[in-house]
Amino acid sequence: MHVCRTVPEAGLAGRKNGDLLTIAESQGYDVFLTMDKGVEREQNLTARRIAVVILLAKSNRLADRLPHIPACLARLRAIQPGEVIRVDS
Repeated sequence: MHVCRTVPEAGLAGRKNGDLLTIAESQGYDVFLTMDKGVEREQNLTARRIAVVILLAKSNRLADRLPHIPACLARLRAIQPGEVIRVDS
């Protein structure tokens, strides 16, 4: 079972990715899911205790994200802390 929260649901709207990753790690999250393709260039992700999934959908619209869900769920089964994966179905 996977439990997920959006950044606004977690009360973290307006925070930058580095802060979000640090807070997510401290709160025990295992995976940070983002559509921000620049996160790899902007952050040192290998030193993190949290894994990062970059969803490569055409847009943030639900209709564009839904086709990626099966591939994303499959990758979540094996992802390791500090690992970065890209999901583009």
